[in-house]
Amino acid sequence: MWFKNLRLYKVNEAVSGDQEQLERQLAEFKFSPCMAQEAMKIGFTSPLHPSFKSFCHLTSDLMLVAVKRQEKVLPGAVVQEELEPKIAAAEQEKGRPLSRKEKQALKEELVQALLPRAFSRSSVTRALYDREQQWLLVDTSSSSKAEEVLALMRKAFGSLPALPLLDNHKLNQQLHFWLQGKELPAGFELGHEAELKAPDEEGAKVRFSNHVLSTTEVQSHLEDKLVTRLALELPEQLSLLVCEDSSIKRLKFHDVVCQQNDEMGWDDLAARLDADLLLMHQLLRAALQPLLQNLEQ
Repeated sequence: MWFKNLRLYKVNEAVSGDQEQLERQLAEFKFSPCMAQEAMKIGFTSPLHPSFKSFCHLTSDLMLVAVKRQEKVLPGAVVQEELEPKIAAAEQEKGRPLSRKEKQALKEELVQALLPRAFSRSSVTRALYDREQQWLLVDTSSSSKAEEVLALMRKAFGSLPALPLLDNHKLNQQLHFWLQGKELPAGFELGHEAELKAPDEEGAKVRFSNHVLSTTEVQSHLEDKLVTRLALELPEQLSLLVCEDSSIKRLKFHDVVCQQNDEMGWDDLAARLDADLLLMHQLLRAALQPLLQNLEQ
């Protein structure tokens, strides 16, 4: 339930509808497993827990959805090992080397033949829609996975105009200042991890982990490098790694915070998960608001 990464979007047109209507829209694109000859399937699944049948969870001003992706795993080495004798046999039969197009056709035919024997790998990506702020928070650091979730939501709802919430240009500037300890978002402190990269073609990189970032050893690299990753902490609440591509990674909530609902136990699974969701959102809003305000200055 607790998000580990973030891709942030601003939704420009509110998603409306009650539980029944939203369920009906999402159910049209529900997940179903890959058939024998299918390489990948994607669809909505239960966002709270596999034992629940709903495709949408509404609480307060929040809507939680989840997208399940299943793909067949065919290691390249396995395909190549099977492909080489087929190419050799075809070249011997034709009495000439195969063209690139012919080799590709053989490979595609082989992949289709191997798919029924391939293992399946599944993943679930959750997205939290904040109706009040018009934010969509996707639990992934991958832009392609986030766009995959957005694309499926657009199919279900007919439209979902959304743009990245973090401005890359402004973020890149602020990362430089933040590492210097200047203009940090309200309440935040520097963490202990950073990555810097030279802007030239060679792109020399330097990484610091479990390091005091205010030291001269770190600060001296700001003279000729750009900050590409920087750890920030909201004391006793959470820590995160802000990246130049506008993703947030290694989102970690403080243990004391995560244990606030422990007294509820797990007898009522739905109530406990709902309480954890509301708590997580409260912490995320408290962190994201000063972060975004800082970038808008």
